[in-house]
Amino acid sequence: MIEEKIIDFLKKKDDYLSGDQLSHTLGISRQALWKHIQELKNSGYDIVAVPHLGYKLVSSPDRLFPFEVTDHLNTKFTGKKIFYFDAVSSTMNEALSLAIEGAPEGALVLTETQLKGRGRLGRIWFSPKHKGIYLSLILRPKVLPNQASLLTLLTAVSICEAVKVSQGIDIQIKWPNDLFYHNKKLGGILTELSAEVDKIKFVVIGLGLNVNNDKKSLISGATSLREIKKEQVSRIELLQEVLRKIESNYIIFQEKGPKQIVEKWRELNLTLGRRVKVYAQQEHIEGEAVNIDIDGGLLVRRDSGVIEKIMAGDVVHCR
Repeated sequence: MIEEKIIDFLKKKDDYLSGDQLSHTLGISRQALWKHIQELKNSGYDIVAVPHLGYKLVSSPDRLFPFEVTDHLNTKFTGKKIFYFDAVSSTMNEALSLAIEGAPEGALVLTETQLKGRGRLGRIWFSPKHKGIYLSLILRPKVLPNQASLLTLLTAVSICEAVKVSQGIDIQIKWPNDLFYHNKKLGGILTELSAEVDKIKFVVIGLGLNVNNDKKSLISGATSLREIKKEQVSRIELLQEVLRKIESNYIIFQEKGPKQIVEKWRELNLTLGRRVKVYAQQEHIEGEAVNIDIDGGLLVRRDSGVIEKIMAGDVVHCR
């Protein structure tokens, strides 16, 4: 795409780049170049034009354009194919359709806002435009279907690590799929799959993360990285780190099994050691969350001493 090439050239030049040089390199007329520059300005790029000097890129918008995401991403397969939408009903629905059609492992669906974003159990995920990271990632793991839930834990661990590296903030995981900072929800993960008895066809991992939400665009009990840091956060840089961490942990999981991922999760969790109520399949289980199993199941010790293993459900922290 011509506009991507223009941005690439301007980013590599600290000073002005002449219009003649740009148009000649791109093989287009000066008039066509000017039109492309206007389109980039309309997309939010601050480009200064000075007669006899040329064009200079002053700043880039905080938009999740694919060519911005892939710039210096340096992953092996994650994010190599990106389907980007300014607005979409749900990234999960798009990714599930693409996975069925044969989209490759690592293919990513990104959007600036979801019109009908969804979380677990059909809940709505509020997705204010240009504020958060809303994505769905297609994976094709070579593991048994009963290990699919570990990918939720793996993603949660990866996001915690990415936020720590890029923002210097320690966040925690509430089993099985919620991300918290000081008892306020920062994000959530949704995992859906297609599988046969002994084989996973594909897994789609959805992520909703509050990044630059202000108080007005946050629901009760939620927070954002902007509220925590009291400053604007680069969604591009954070997203890139999230994708790198997911890929590196996924490779570890595929090559060495779940042990290392489960150990990381235990260190980052805020559920173990607490009294919990779990609502699972119309059943109510109450007791102490004592551990998670090697396949990601939550182990809850009832007051009777009996330990129940829960693979899915809503957890309420009692204390």
